[in-house]
Amino acid sequence: MAVKSNPILEIACPDCGAILKIDVASRAVIAHTPAPRKRTFEDFDAATKALREAEERKESLFRQAVHAEKNKEDLFNKRFAEVVKKAQETPDTGKPLREFDLD
Repeated sequence: MAVKSNPILEIACPDCGAILKIDVASRAVIAHTPAPRKRTFEDFDAATKALREAEERKESLFRQAVHAEKNKEDLFNKRFAEVVKKAQETPDTGKPLREFDLD
């Protein structure tokens, strides 16, 4: 008795490039071959250059954070003075309204 073979489809994923083997009769994936890993960098020179640039970015961000921390108190004092000035300029309306006072 001859065994009837079911066709098996090999499909490449358009997104990642992996190969899927699918049994048509059962509609199930019977094998998966992951896509070959792409190289992040072409050579060591490009990798070291990228690492140096990342280190420079981190150092720059750190310097900005230190500068902002040093000026934080001055900024808060300026904001507080501005709020006090605005509060003095607006007329006092008396008692503050509460929600149940509006009924």
